[in-house]
Amino acid sequence: MSVLKTAALAFALSFAAAAAHADGPPLKIGVLTDESGPFVDSGGPGSVLAAEMAVDDFGGEVLGRKIEIVHADTLNKPDVAVGVARRWFDVEGVDAITDLPVTPVAFAVQALAKEKNRTVLITAGATTDITYKYCSIGSSHWADDSYAMATSIAKAETAAGAKTWFFLTVDTAFGAALQKTTTDVVDKAGGKVLGSVKYPINAPDFSSLLLQAQASGADRIALASVGADLDNQIKQGAEFGIGRDGKQAMVGFLVYIQSVNAIGLATAQGLKLVSGYYWDQSEEARAFAKRFFAARHMEPSRNHASIYAAVTHYLKAIRAAGTDDTAAVGKAMRAAPVAYFGHPAYMRADGRVMYDLTLYRVKRPAESKAPWDYYAKVRDIPASEAFRPQNTEACGP
Repeated sequence: MSVLKTAALAFALSFAAAAAHADGPPLKIGVLTDESGPFVDSGGPGSVLAAEMAVDDFGGEVLGRKIEIVHADTLNKPDVAVGVARRWFDVEGVDAITDLPVTPVAFAVQALAKEKNRTVLITAGATTDITYKYCSIGSSHWADDSYAMATSIAKAETAAGAKTWFFLTVDTAFGAALQKTTTDVVDKAGGKVLGSVKYPINAPDFSSLLLQAQASGADRIALASVGADLDNQIKQGAEFGIGRDGKQAMVGFLVYIQSVNAIGLATAQGLKLVSGYYWDQSEEARAFAKRFFAARHMEPSRNHASIYAAVTHYLKAIRAAGTDDTAAVGKAMRAAPVAYFGHPAYMRADGRVMYDLTLYRVKRPAESKAPWDYYAKVRDIPASEAFRPQNTEACGP
C-alpha cells in the first residue's frame, strides 16, 4: 500500500472515530435547586440560567459531546433530592450536579455522588463540613461557607464594640455550625452569648423570637438564617424598632442581594454581610450580571455566579483531562486556576474553592445611585483569613 493510501486510510479511520464520538450520549449537568420554596430567588430559575450561560459560553459541547442542562426541585428535602439524583445518575446518565441549597440536601447528594463516582459542584449548601469532613475527589465547594461568614462578620462586629449576642438560628447543620463558629469568635474576643432560639425552615412568624431577642438587651441579634426566613426576620425586627436606638442591631450572615431588594434599603440599611461576589465588583462581574439581568430582570445572587464559575471550570477540566472520568476531572479542576469574576481563585486538595471575600455594608437610600446599587465596600478579606484551614488528616496534603 502506498504512503498516500495509508495516510488516507488513517485519516478516514480517525474521522469515523471522531464522528462516532460526536454521536455519543450528551454530557449532562443537573441543577438540583429550590424551584418553589424560600430560596427560589437566590437559586431556582436563575440557577438554571447561570448553568446554561456557562454552557453557551463554552461552546455547547466538550470532547465532541453535546452538553445538556437538566433541572429539578428538591423541595428542600434530602429524600426528594436523593431520589432525583439517583434517577439522574442511574437512569438518565447525568455526569455532575450543581447548586444544592440547604445543608442536609447538599450532604445527602454529596454522599450519593461519592457512592456513584460522580461529580458535585456545591454552590449553595454552606456548611464548612462539606470539605472539612466529607471531602472527595469528585466534590467541590463554591459557596461562601459558614466558617468564612461567621468569622468575618463576628470579628468585624466585636472589634466595633459588640460584646453581647443573641441568636435566631435555623434548625439545620448550617445554622448550628454558624452559631458555634460565631460564638467561638465572640468568646475569644471577650464577648458573651446571652441566649439563642431555634426555628424550622420556612417558619410562619418570628414575632415571639424577636421580642425575646430584643428583651435580652444583646448588642447584636445574630440571624443564622437565609432566604425568605431572613427577609421576614429583618422586616419584623424593624417593625419592633430593633436598631433604632443605635445600640442593638441585627446581623445577617448568608445574605443574598435578592433579600436586600425584597426588604428595601430603608429597612436593610446598615446591615453588614460578606460575599465573594457582588455584581458591581469588577468588569467581569458586571459583564456577567448584564447578561443575566437581561434574561431574569434581577441581579445574580452569589449562588448564581458560583454556578456559572463552577460549571465553566468543570467543563474546562474535562477538556484538559480528555475524559469525563470523575477522578481525572477532579484532579484537573484542582490543578488549574479558577476564573472567579476578577478575584484570583484556586481549588484546594479538599475541594474548597479559595477566593477573597469582601465585607459590605448595605447602603442608606440616599447613597444608592441606581436600582440594585445596594452595597458599600468596607474591606477585603483575604482567602487565607476567611476560610478554615484544610483538614489535612481527612482531606489530603
